[in-house]
Amino acid sequence: MSVKVSLPQYVSMTIDYNGGFRAVREHDYCKLGGVSGMSVDIHDTSEDDGSICHGDSMYGGESSFPDVSMQSGSISHSSMGSSNSRLGLLHRDRYIKTRTTFSGHSVVPRSKVAQSTSDDLLISALLDERYPTEGLEGYQEWTVDISRLIIGPAFAQGAFGRIYKASYNCQDVAVKILERPRNDNERALLLEQQFAQEVVMLGSLRHKNVLRFVGACQKPGVWCIITEYVKGGSLRSYLAKKRAPPLRLAIRHALDISRGMEYLHSNAVIHRDLKSDNLLMADRCVKIADFGVARIEVHSEDMTPETGTYRWMAPEMMQNRSYTHKVDVYSFGIVLWELITGDIPFQKMTGVQAASAVVSGARPIIPTDCPDTLSKIMICCWDANPDCRPSFSEVVSLLEDAQVVLTESIGTPRFRRCSCLNGSPTIE
Repeated sequence: MSVKVSLPQYVSMTIDYNGGFRAVREHDYCKLGGVSGMSVDIHDTSEDDGSICHGDSMYGGESSFPDVSMQSGSISHSSMGSSNSRLGLLHRDRYIKTRTTFSGHSVVPRSKVAQSTSDDLLISALLDERYPTEGLEGYQEWTVDISRLIIGPAFAQGAFGRIYKASYNCQDVAVKILERPRNDNERALLLEQQFAQEVVMLGSLRHKNVLRFVGACQKPGVWCIITEYVKGGSLRSYLAKKRAPPLRLAIRHALDISRGMEYLHSNAVIHRDLKSDNLLMADRCVKIADFGVARIEVHSEDMTPETGTYRWMAPEMMQNRSYTHKVDVYSFGIVLWELITGDIPFQKMTGVQAASAVVSGARPIIPTDCPDTLSKIMICCWDANPDCRPSFSEVVSLLEDAQVVLTESIGTPRFRRCSCLNGSPTIE
């Protein structure tokens, strides 16, 4: 018995219950068979319609495939998974679920990377209908309805899981799936407690410059947290493509970040890992990310030079001394330097070398043509003495004053860029 799913002009698929799996994409043709367990992901890459379709391991659904069609779509990647699979197709506002069991090899189209088997198992565990979705006692409003979640491709990876682009209640979201540590019950219990604490904290935060929390849930072996999806990518990738923005824009971005951090600190939230990789470029503002569950990961793994975090880390954290919310102010000073120059801090050093240099008093070189008002903010923020660093309320005020002064002195809202530097850091 076989059933066919047709996506006009793009994909035609025939799933054979007794044999292999056929996938036709334009003029490409593949025949598969012989290995049990396969899940197929189909993603619409159209920005106009923005639909995401995903086939993943799941139990339940209808007994046969209906005929469905989409305006656009492509086979993105396929991967090994459970032999019981659900193929979900999203057509405008309609999500159609089916169930079947079939055989096949994994298919990796040109320039695509397949998900790992363990990655599929995480998704399978989350979507497994044999186990009820659990929320947090007293916070049921934040519990995710798994039936409304359509998981797409992974785009980032952490210590205990991956982050996926997905659709939830007809909105684009980012889904982080965390795996319960194996063979370490003490750590698993600690992570579970921290997860509950973080969800309660995240659910209480609402600010335009802070990544919006959507919901969370847990199932045996996995925890899931959902936030809004920001398609503009990180500030680091933005700077890598466009170098230093005009000063007008750099100050606006700096104000977004400092206002978001002012809000977090007013709610007793310390970020601990503020850097350009954790700042996301939305359509009209910068949003702070990775201040919640990501801290679980940071506290649960050994910090390594490869993480790159050392380049933004306050010296007291590197020396394992007690620290306060002022570590975020230090990191902001480095981020402001990035906005002004477009460069990576301590670019010619390894992470360990950068850490050693910072503890010895080194700081990135400030361009000679950088306005004094901005130079002073950076120097104050990355002061070696945490007590000498300003609060974010003071940083916001200083940046607003700098914005007014520079606008009046230059006479145009579009300032020039500062010079970009690749030299060695100065020693204070």
